[in-house]
Amino acid sequence: MDATIRRATIADAAAIAFVHVASWRSTYAGIVPDAYLASLSQQDRAESWEQCIAGQQAIVLVAEAEAGVFGFVCGGTMREPIASYEAELYAIYLLHDRQRRGTGRRLAESLVSALHAEGFKGMAVWVLEKNPAVAFYKRLGAIQIAEKTIDIGGSLLEELALGWPDLDLGFDRKAANAADAVP
Repeated sequence: MDATIRRATIADAAAIAFVHVASWRSTYAGIVPDAYLASLSQQDRAESWEQCIAGQQAIVLVAEAEAGVFGFVCGGTMREPIASYEAELYAIYLLHDRQRRGTGRRLAESLVSALHAEGFKGMAVWVLEKNPAVAFYKRLGAIQIAEKTIDIGGSLLEELALGWPDLDLGFDRKAANAADAVP
């Protein structure tokens, strides 16, 4: 079953919100406080996604199959400066049963292509240290560039910034490691 990757429309906001909330609940169980995960509202998320898509300040792409949207990626200009990184992968989520099939990589590659076309040179992503996706980003060649402590639901959690210094290299692990080694 192949997935189609395309730009999101406002009509996709509810489906993106469903994926967002379901993914947070499955990915962050045992990491983020249960009460916080239970409080997540698909309606609130849908409204936020409508505004995001309508505002066109970020690139939002969805992965869909015959049954509908099952994943998304969102990115754009860095929200918080880190070194020379210009672009940020804000969010990438897939429903749990659709993970580990290559769609996450395809979504990330599609975002990189769109960011590169807009002239961005390097990209970073903030990710909770205990998030299993840290390994996914490292397999794509990301290097750790920063860290900080954040509060989610009254719990202090470590967050890592991982980055790709040169989008021209795409997700070539060897090339990314070589770029990191240059003084």
